Amino acid sequence: MPRARHESSPSPRKGSTADARPVAARANAARSSRSAQAAASTQAPLVAILAYDRLCMFEFGCAVELFALDRPELGVAWYRHAICAAEPGPLRGTGGVRVEAPHTLAMLRRADIVVIPGWRDAAERPPEPLLKAVRAAHARGARLCTICSGVFVLAHAGLLDGRRATTHWRYAERLAREFPRIEVDPGALYVDEGQVITSAGSAAGLDMLMHLVRRDHGARIANAVAQRLVMSPHREGGQAQFVPRPMPSDESSPIAVLQDWLRAHPREAHTVASMADRAAMSARTLQRRFKAATGLAPLEWLTRERVAIAKELLETRESLDVEAVADLSGLGSPESMRRHFRLLGLPAPSRYRRQFG
Repeated sequence: MPRARHESSPSPRKGSTADARPVAARANAARSSRSAQAAASTQAPLVAILAYDRLCMFEFGCAVELFALDRPELGVAWYRHAICAAEPGPLRGTGGVRVEAPHTLAMLRRADIVVIPGWRDAAERPPEPLLKAVRAAHARGARLCTICSGVFVLAHAGLLDGRRATTHWRYAERLAREFPRIEVDPGALYVDEGQVITSAGSAAGLDMLMHLVRRDHGARIANAVAQRLVMSPHREGGQAQFVPRPMPSDESSPIAVLQDWLRAHPREAHTVASMADRAAMSARTLQRRFKAATGLAPLEWLTRERVAIAKELLETRESLDVEAVADLSGLGSPESMRRHFRLLGLPAPSRYRRQFG
C-alpha cells in the first residue's frame, strides 16, 4: 500500500502559472478548517449510557429510548449515544436479559453527558475503575445524570459532597445516613445542580431526562419529544405524592374538588382558613387531609401550582410581560415570582423564558 504523502510540493518557478496555487490552496484550506471548526462546535452532544451486571432494565431503557433514537422530525442536532460497559461482561439485566455493550469506560473520556441508569445494589460499593472514570468525566466538565439508585455511584465517587441530591424514597434515608455531606432531598422528582442531575425512582428518570432536553433545546422540542413518548412534558410536585399513603378515592373527594377550584382561581387571596371554609371542614382537618392526599401542606401546594401556571405562561405567552405573568399566576409581583422560582430551584423568570419559551 503506498504511503500517504505529507511532503511540501516544490516551489513553482517564477512566472509559472502555478504561482497562484499556494495562495488559493491556503485560502481553501482555511475555509475548510473554518467549516470543520463550525461543524465541531455544533456537533450533537455525546451521551454515554452505562451498562453493568444485573442492569436495571427500565432505567436503562428510558435512557436508550430518549437518546438512541433518531429524531429527524425535530430539525435539531439530536444527541449521539454510546452504550458503555462499566465492567467486563457478560452483563445480565433484570429478567435474565443479556446486554452486549459495544464500548468501554474509555468512552467517558469523550462523553458530554454520562447517564447512570440505577445501580444494582445500594449496599455495594461500585468498582474503582467506574468511580475513577466518572470522577475524570466530571473533572473534564461532562454532565452526570443518575436515575434512582444510580446516585450511589456518584456518592461513592465523592461527587455529591456539599450538593443537593435525590433518589428513590426507599433509598433516601440510607443515602443521607451513609453520606452525611450530601444534602438529600427525599421529596424531589429530580434535583438539578448544574453539572450533576439526580432523579428519584424509575419513572422520575424520564422526568429528569426530559428536563435535560428542555435545558438543551427548549420547551418546543421537549414538548414534541414528550408527545412522541406519550407522556407529560413536565410533572409538577414531588415524589412524596407517590409514597404509599392514604389518597383520595375519587375525583369527587373534597380535597380533589378544592384543588380543581384553586387551579381555576389562582389570583384570589387564599388562606388556610378560606380553603377550609370552601372544603367545609376545619383548618386543622384540611391541613391533615391535604397533606395525606398530596404530601404537601395546602399553601405549599398552592405556591407550586401558581409557579406551574407562571411557567406555562412564560413558555407560551410571549406577549405577556413579567408583571402580567406574576399577576395572572397569583404570584403577585415580579419580585415575589422571582423569589418563588429561586426557592424551587428554577432560573429567574426572564431567564426561564429565554431558555424554554
